[in-house]
Amino acid sequence: MPEIRRLPSELVNRIAAGEVVERPAAALKELVENAIDAGARRIGVVLAEGGLQRIEVVDDGCGMGPAAMALALERHATSKLPDSLIGPDGAIELVTTLGFRGEALPSIASVARLTIESREGAAAEGWRRVVDHGALIADEPAALPAGTRVRVEELFAKVPARRKFLRSARSEYAACLDVVRRLAMARPDIAFTLETLNDGAKRTVLSLQADEELATRVARIIAHELKDNSVPIDLARDTPHGVMRLTGVAGLPTWNRGVADHQYLFVNGRPVKDRLLVGAVRGAYADMLARDRHAVLALFLELPPQDVDVNVHPAKTEVRFRDSTGVRGFIVSGLRQALATGDRRSAQGPDRAAMARWVSEPVLLSRSREGLGVGESQTPLWPMQAHPNPSREREGLLLREASLAWSQPQGRAEEAAPVPAEAQSYPLGIARGQVANTYIVAEAADGLVLVDQHAAHERLVLERLRAAGADEGVRRSQALLVPDVVEMDEVDCDRLEDAAEGLARYGLVIERFGPSAMLVRAVPSAIAKADTAKLLTDLADDIAKHGKQEDSGALLLAERLELVLATMACHGSVRAGRVLSVAEMNALLREMEATPRSGQCNHGRPTWVKLSMEDVEKLFGRH
Repeated sequence: MPEIRRLPSELVNRIAAGEVVERPAAALKELVENAIDAGARRIGVVLAEGGLQRIEVVDDGCGMGPAAMALALERHATSKLPDSLIGPDGAIELVTTLGFRGEALPSIASVARLTIESREGAAAEGWRRVVDHGALIADEPAALPAGTRVRVEELFAKVPARRKFLRSARSEYAACLDVVRRLAMARPDIAFTLETLNDGAKRTVLSLQADEELATRVARIIAHELKDNSVPIDLARDTPHGVMRLTGVAGLPTWNRGVADHQYLFVNGRPVKDRLLVGAVRGAYADMLARDRHAVLALFLELPPQDVDVNVHPAKTEVRFRDSTGVRGFIVSGLRQALATGDRRSAQGPDRAAMARWVSEPVLLSRSREGLGVGESQTPLWPMQAHPNPSREREGLLLREASLAWSQPQGRAEEAAPVPAEAQSYPLGIARGQVANTYIVAEAADGLVLVDQHAAHERLVLERLRAAGADEGVRRSQALLVPDVVEMDEVDCDRLEDAAEGLARYGLVIERFGPSAMLVRAVPSAIAKADTAKLLTDLADDIAKHGKQEDSGALLLAERLELVLATMACHGSVRAGRVLSVAEMNALLREMEATPRSGQCNHGRPTWVKLSMEDVEKLFGRH
């Protein structure tokens, strides 16, 4: 029988490092979290070769003495758990600090060269301790200001099996940058700087001041345009143990991205990547974004420690909620309430690149007296290119210019009428005409408004259908004459069985049929012809990715039915190319102002844009 023995402490630390420090970004996260828990007001980070060569974190926190520094490098030694949370009667779930396991520093020291220099505020001198891959090589006084400086070098240099699995310096740098961004976003009261060293040259990547407003800090980290294309969120709800609060900024559906990397989620100040929260965000934007587009936002959820378990994952990136249904519903309703401003905040401004293409000095064409020729302009409309037949080239150019000169503009306007007094309170202004039988031109008090009539009416029809209960009709069940038996993996069957109640609310009635099969008795009438086997497989995959949704069972089913409803709205809306009277245009504008989420169509595109009077004046050089 193999002998059971204790592992050497060095090997234990290396095994623990595999859970906590799998790459430079993980080590950086632990060090910055330690600085935050130490009460730092300024944190500086320096990276060399993306953290592969060196990671340095400097803070002005409380600092450590020699004895505390030695103890910090022992496993499961921490200052972040008060005595009330330790012992048989302790409630470790009430911990409020970012780190509390006491494994980060010894784990890092076992797979890298770790240098810690620290001085307490009242101490006459600091102390320095160096550990090289688990071996103590220096323990001596050091001169430094109050605070702590931690330097990690040669990560996995003596563990080649781990080193070869690290990515390129560029990829590791991107992961480290994401870590600093998320922690800096969570603490706008702390100043952060991030510098990189490459070939001896230092470059400042981030420089964030302390005590910034949350919206300002988020916009500086994600994108400056977010501040003008987002809505603030600040909601609160009572829970049995206290108050649950949701704050942050949510990007407008019209300002979206092709990947979900710009969704920042925080629970009690801790950056997390939780599938329940991701699913809630996706559900809130479900009918306002195309499936391949993703919202941009930063959400901060604060709730009593008794209602959330943060001790689920070694890296503490996942959490578990006591009332997951309530949390998801709170986030979805909060986001929808913030996004349902309905009028002036639901569209982005005109694209600057498109504005730059406006022609400030148009080319003038002169017709001949007979009306058959076109005079030459100083600047040709098409660039001259080498042509084997100059006369044919000249003829073609004249024909193109003549066609442009004689073509009729696709716009119309009615005689201007006096503007009523109440028009000053109309965010979308008064209709003045129609361009290409597709775009409504309106004059607002503060600028020029262009409205896509089809996209706008599509949203209005969708909201009308919902108000009339059409969504209930779409999800109504249609019983199958012969129930379908769908054979599936047992785990997928477990997921679907667990979500069966929510799926039934949307018209999909299923039940377990043995260990590895599901029985489909009814499907939503709107997708009665769907392939039930493929439908159940997709739903199981969606539940595995985003978790079970209490209201609909799975996000994918709700989205499919929303697509049917959106298709009905599309076919029932005003089509592009239809001529509208000014009265019809104004009626459309007034209904848009009164309808939630009218600033974007069902696919997330803007329904209107506004050109401010300042921009108009700039086009004519009047600024």
